[in-house]
Amino acid sequence: MADEKIPLFGGRKRARELSEQLSQLGASDLVEVRRQTDEARAAHEQAVAKAAKELASLREEVARTRAELDHLRGEVVDVRDAAVLQEVSLYDFEHPAENSVALGAELAQVRAEIKASVAGGRATRATANFTYNNSAAKGKKFVADLSKMMLAAYNSEAENAVKTVKAGNLPAAVQRLRNIAVRIERYGKMIDLVIQDDYERLRQRELDLTSRHMRALEVEKEAERARRAELREQAKVEAELKRERERLEKQLREEREKVRAAIAKAQASGEATDEFIAQMEARIADTEKAITDLDYRAANLRAGFVYVISNVGAFGERMVKIGMTRRQEPMDRVRELGDASVPFGYDVHALFFSDDAPGTEAMLHRTFAERRVNKINPRREFFYCTPQEVLDVLQGSNVPLVEFTLEPAAEEFRQSGGLITAPNAV
Repeated sequence: MADEKIPLFGGRKRARELSEQLSQLGASDLVEVRRQTDEARAAHEQAVAKAAKELASLREEVARTRAELDHLRGEVVDVRDAAVLQEVSLYDFEHPAENSVALGAELAQVRAEIKASVAGGRATRATANFTYNNSAAKGKKFVADLSKMMLAAYNSEAENAVKTVKAGNLPAAVQRLRNIAVRIERYGKMIDLVIQDDYERLRQRELDLTSRHMRALEVEKEAERARRAELREQAKVEAELKRERERLEKQLREEREKVRAAIAKAQASGEATDEFIAQMEARIADTEKAITDLDYRAANLRAGFVYVISNVGAFGERMVKIGMTRRQEPMDRVRELGDASVPFGYDVHALFFSDDAPGTEAMLHRTFAERRVNKINPRREFFYCTPQEVLDVLQGSNVPLVEFTLEPAAEEFRQSGGLITAPNAV
């Protein structure tokens, strides 16, 4: 358009046309500029939004990375601590009492204190002024290495003691730890090395908790064994009562037949006096009473026999066994107790029926509780006392007794020669 020639004639008209075209082109350029400006603004806004989103994502990633780094740093510390603990033989072994409902939390606290003492260098104490080959640095390293070695020996002994401690042998386990501590002090005398008292107390508390847990387990086991034994005894009693009732019912039927026949025969011969009939009916009444008594025992679970027995040949003169049984024939129980597990049979000092046999037995057990031979297993019903002392308690408690034998016969024991020295082993 710049090279277009304007004719001589009609120039004004052409000029107007050109002016109109220029105006149109200017308007068009303005619209285009505005459109491009809007597009540029929109693109800018999108770019800003995208950049902001990417920045937020990067910040989140940085936060996650920092958190992971902090966690890794913590793990590095834990690994370092674990390495320190393992150097002195302190491991997270499976502790017998760690699952105890009553003692688990206390045990966890004690074990945490043990670890903290080791990690903090408070488990042992040694001199700080020791030189080796005229070198203080070497002397310091020597003290540190020997302290770790001795502490490792102590911790190994402590772990073994925990794993082997049983109900009732806590003093022996504690003494084992004390002995190793004494040896460490003796072997480390050159550097004044000792196991710290606080650390020893922590390990002894750990042993005590273990022993308490083992005692609780033993009591629970004994209670379960007692329940099973009671169920077996109950089954025997029920079977005996059932057999006895069947026998008495058969006897009652036979006696009724015999009585009817005897009375009929006496009436036929004219000898059926009132006294004769009363004697015949009394026979039936005795059997009926025996059945009634049997039913009472079957219905009353607390009715039974209390026995006081001894075994001089096996346990000496100042020990008795106090128990109870609901057997129809209580001597069967006594004979069972005197089986091949003891060298001689038991002597019976008292064997009496009680409407509350468990209550009478429990009263005697409470009275002689301090003299119980086995204080761990309550099923072992042996007591350090004489038959006379048991009799005094029964009479003082107004327990009705018909017979009580003070002196044991101990026939098998006396016939075997009494107290003699065992022959030398071949």
